[in-house]
Amino acid sequence: MNSMYYVGLDIHKKVIAICVKNKEGDIVEQKTIASSRGELGRWAASMDRPWLGAMEATLFTGWIYDFLKPYARELKVGHPLLIRAIAASKKKNDKVDAGKIADLLRCNLLPECYMAPQEIRDLRRALRWRNLIVRQSVRMQNKTHGLLMEVGVEYNKKRLKGKKYFRELLDNLSDVPRSIAPLLKLTRQGVDFFQSLQKGVKDQLVKHPLLKERVARLMSIGGVGEITALTWALEVGEPQRFSSISKAVSYCGLCSAQNSSAGKEYRGPISKQRNKHLQTVLIEAAKLAPHFNNELARLRDLELKRGNKNQATLAVARRLAGYLLSVDKSGGDFQSRPRESEKQSA
Repeated sequence: MNSMYYVGLDIHKKVIAICVKNKEGDIVEQKTIASSRGELGRWAASMDRPWLGAMEATLFTGWIYDFLKPYARELKVGHPLLIRAIAASKKKNDKVDAGKIADLLRCNLLPECYMAPQEIRDLRRALRWRNLIVRQSVRMQNKTHGLLMEVGVEYNKKRLKGKKYFRELLDNLSDVPRSIAPLLKLTRQGVDFFQSLQKGVKDQLVKHPLLKERVARLMSIGGVGEITALTWALEVGEPQRFSSISKAVSYCGLCSAQNSSAGKEYRGPISKQRNKHLQTVLIEAAKLAPHFNNELARLRDLELKRGNKNQATLAVARRLAGYLLSVDKSGGDFQSRPRESEKQSA
């Protein structure tokens, strides 16, 4: 380890600031290069000793991490919020930031965050793209409703998604501007296009060899569908990284912020430091899951007796996260085991 170099990389869209230090903290090399594979490759090939590298998690971290991994003895990714808290200083620029990351790595103080395997990140990117397409489809559907309401057309909201009903509605339009019918057709074509795209992506993910069995196990939980199972599997990556259900619940942003001092404790709203994709999916799933899962239905009813509908949804979402983590870790299908408190209340 005495001959090891410690490398801090401050990553930006166009440039990367690099600071190389030895064990004593002396700067061996400090430079700024372009954010390109060619420049990175030439720099990595010029290193004359084994090295450990660290970088902050950003939008560009993924490809740089994958590219440099074969060159480094070990690469680590730092949590951006925690690095900011530790490395706060008056003087701040790219070179200083790279040097501080190298120092944190050298002193074993780098607040490391989880970096999923490359294949999982590739599949996760596809799922998030599918979610974007779904949002676009919903926007087009809302536009259809808006156009009809704008000109005073009466319609059945529940049947509007049906192709036959939509054609009949267009044929019977009367006393409306000429521009409405073409616009309605275009928005309907947009909805159908986005729906076919998202369905194709979802079907490919569900059938992927890396996810097929895992998703099937997660769906053995009553109330968990394909999207919830896929989101859990791809956003969590490796479930073993959570040592307890409470840590998984915190990662999903389903617990409130805590502020405790001098024996007094204040609980705020649910935390903003979370995986927003998992939080959204689990909260939406918690609204429907009790209709398919008796245990979750009993939990929701108990919370509703306290008079807060939102808290009931959060309680179901937390229990659902616990179920997902347990099944994912066990490698087997879900087995129902009601809690003692719920048995007594029943």
